[in-house]
Amino acid sequence: MLEQTKVKTLDKVAVRFTGDSGDGMQLAGNLFSNVSAAIGNEISTFPDYPAEIRAPQGTLGGVSGFQVHIGKGVYTPGDQADVLVAMNPAALKTNVAYIKPNAVIIYDTDSFTANDLEKAAFATDDPFNELGLTGMQLVPVAITSMVKDSLAGSGLDNKAVLRCKNMFALGLVCWLFDRPLDQAAHLLKNKFAKKPSVLEANIKVMTDGYNYGNNIHATVSTYRIETATAKKGIYTDINGNTATALGLIAASEKSGLPLFLGSYPITPASDILHELAKRKDLGVKVVQAEDEIAGVCTAIGASFAGNLAATSTSGPGLALKSEAIGLAVMAELPLVIIDVQRGGPSTGLPTKTEQTDLLQALYGRNGESPIVVVAASTPADCFDMAFNAAKLALEHMTPVILLTDGFIANGSSAWRIPEMEEYPEIVPHYVTPDLLEKNWRPYHRDTETQVRFWAKPGMEGFMHRLGGLEKDSVTGAISTNPANHQKMTDIRQAKIDYISKCIPALEVLGNPDADLLVVGWGGTYGHLYSAVEKMNTEGKKVAMVHFNYINPLPANTAEVLKKYRKVVVCELNNGQLATHLCSKIPGLNVERFNKVQGQPFMVSELVECFNKLMEE
Repeated sequence: MLEQTKVKTLDKVAVRFTGDSGDGMQLAGNLFSNVSAAIGNEISTFPDYPAEIRAPQGTLGGVSGFQVHIGKGVYTPGDQADVLVAMNPAALKTNVAYIKPNAVIIYDTDSFTANDLEKAAFATDDPFNELGLTGMQLVPVAITSMVKDSLAGSGLDNKAVLRCKNMFALGLVCWLFDRPLDQAAHLLKNKFAKKPSVLEANIKVMTDGYNYGNNIHATVSTYRIETATAKKGIYTDINGNTATALGLIAASEKSGLPLFLGSYPITPASDILHELAKRKDLGVKVVQAEDEIAGVCTAIGASFAGNLAATSTSGPGLALKSEAIGLAVMAELPLVIIDVQRGGPSTGLPTKTEQTDLLQALYGRNGESPIVVVAASTPADCFDMAFNAAKLALEHMTPVILLTDGFIANGSSAWRIPEMEEYPEIVPHYVTPDLLEKNWRPYHRDTETQVRFWAKPGMEGFMHRLGGLEKDSVTGAISTNPANHQKMTDIRQAKIDYISKCIPALEVLGNPDADLLVVGWGGTYGHLYSAVEKMNTEGKKVAMVHFNYINPLPANTAEVLKKYRKVVVCELNNGQLATHLCSKIPGLNVERFNKVQGQPFMVSELVECFNKLMEE
């Protein structure tokens, strides 16, 4: 008689799925994330895949990974995993640094042959001993063989059968964490609706994996994961790119303007283009242009014509768009530019994450060319910040750059689908009929905000033209007058500066009597917050501020930052926000903690840094 499996109750747990790029680890991880979100777990995910289109099978360069953190109080994908699924020796070797000392390792014994070990550059026939994995809970499973047996007689060819290995692993992990299979089956039905034989095979293999774990009790403990107390509503697992697309659609609805996206595919931003291209039913118009420059220029044309216009890209594409963005600055047209940051420079590390485009977003244009720069903090926050970016662009007649990054764009979190009543109306800065009586010209503007009035083509009496050459501040005609150029330069800057009155004040989190203030921006939020929370739990006095609005800065920025004895700015670059803050706040002195490895922060390294700073 089999010994009954022990059940452990945990607040949170991290699982890492790893294998070849063709092993379907991203799909398995996404399904597990969706199932966990649906039953009330907070989640945070981190897809980590190679830049190579397809490295040789079984080699170290071809390993694809997906880590998901589930439970209560989850803000990051976790520094290290409690469970590792390794579909081959290369997956084990490249991910050994990302597992806890007593982790559960589920591995496919059929893929740990001598040939597989050689391709993964192992020197011995015992990879676990060679890697020093002596304290692990090993779960050897003949996944490949059992999948072949499971689908014998299914009519699928061998290649199609082997593609189902990820579902066996998923079923086994679902058993380990007591996840219901019906939700995963529902998601598979949506994915393979047009391929009934593939759908049936995947569901059968997933069920067999679940039953295998149940029958052998997998020789390890199973886990019950605590669920979070959340606001009532409908929740789903959402990644940052999808949330960004939906945020733009919501802004379109609230502004009453049709949404136009002019874009060009680029990793890791392409999914925004893909998502919006599906939404013709909501009136979304998408142009996949021939290059980055054409993408932004079509968006500028759509803006002139009266649309909510956007363009999406990553760092190299932002560089190519810079001249056209300057045109939008000069013409004072609303435009949302989404930059999903990746490792660089040049083509760099296209599937890895960094925060290295900040100075480019702030200053990377010719001339004095001020625009609004905002950043999203989490995958779910991409919805709100895309909405807010559109609101600022339309109400202040300016281009707005929204910075996300590969980590939050491809990663996901649980998201409560909002009611649109929760979001404010967006009121574009249109011309009004009485302006005709005041001899309206295209650069007439509100005297307080310096925002020019927007006349859409076809509005009777408001015929005009715009362009990239400097304009007279009164008539709107081309002007090379030196004093006029100075005036228009000052007005364009004043218009952006005024926005500091329209954005939220900087909020201090953590201990109000802190000895150390941690400063971050963008997608590092979860890691920084987790580190600060951990230190406060240990009795240390640490506070935190996180910037979503970077240009202009919140009105209370200087007041907050100068209040603390020691300030550390943490970024996935070499100190770009720190440089910007010091240039804007005279006398500000900050410490810097930087990382440029194509990987997000680890909470443990942040805690170590903060402790050292406090000891000093």
